[in-house]
Amino acid sequence: MLTNLWIDTRKNNWNRLDALVHQVESNGVKSLPPADLRDLGLLYRQAAADLSAVRADRSSQALAQYLNRLVSRAHNYVYSGRRISFASLWQFFAHGYPRLLRRLSGYLLAAILVSVAAGLLGAFIVMLRPDFGVMFLGADKVANLDHQKMWTDSVLSVKPQAASGIMTNNITVCFLTFAGGITAGLFTLYSLFNNGLMLGAIAVVCRQHHMALSLWSFVAAHGALEIPSIMISGAAGLRLAAGILFPGMLNRRAALARAGLEAVQLVSATIPLLIVAGTLEAFLSPTHAPIALKFAVGAALLTALTLWLTEGGRKSIATKN
Repeated sequence: MLTNLWIDTRKNNWNRLDALVHQVESNGVKSLPPADLRDLGLLYRQAAADLSAVRADRSSQALAQYLNRLVSRAHNYVYSGRRISFASLWQFFAHGYPRLLRRLSGYLLAAILVSVAAGLLGAFIVMLRPDFGVMFLGADKVANLDHQKMWTDSVLSVKPQAASGIMTNNITVCFLTFAGGITAGLFTLYSLFNNGLMLGAIAVVCRQHHMALSLWSFVAAHGALEIPSIMISGAAGLRLAAGILFPGMLNRRAALARAGLEAVQLVSATIPLLIVAGTLEAFLSPTHAPIALKFAVGAALLTALTLWLTEGGRKSIATKN
């Protein structure tokens, strides 16, 4: 039998869903801002689950009829579908995505902190045990460093094929980092830690062989997009994990659905960023182009990325207010 407490804890969600459906019925789906549109789907699924529970209690037929009407009204709008156009994609990436990232900035900060801590740890270990760096680079690459040669020079002879391989590898790394959230975030944390540890270790190995400038001039251009993409993928994975571990007032399924939607949206921007980064890593980073040019490209890309993520969508909000 359903208790009054069970009903009271869900009544606000039902009223909220009813209000959203009424707004859509009066003004159309486009009248809902993105946050309300997301809530419409989540509240619909929660109400559908509640309806199943209410139907099992024969003493709650009046409530079952109310919820059945509410779920039926919401169903057509939730599953009506919406065509994706260039304009809608532009609107999302120009305005919606930066706002989403800023709202979930706590997860991004956590991903950055894990990576930085791992990088410092990797650097410290190599300072104490230089042979630790061989685990990441391999003996052959370390031997090349002894002769003042970077292992990245081999990319020059196979640039077209290298670009495709680099993009595929980077997208795979980011996808696995994001998807690792389904393991309650354990694999996401491992991926972030491992990448940070590797970068810190390699940086110190190159410095010990007086090749630090060669390393950072190689990383500068493509790393301005590749490294943030890994951090964003980590943030998406942590958001997914939070939906599993901390559902809050929602049931675990609804919380996971909400977290999954936000995580997928969050990681979506990394694909175009990684395509650009992979192209630069194959055609600019390993070349003998002026070092100043490589750092200039990296600085320009990082500045543009920062402006997009920190300022994108603010004008549209100000206009509405």
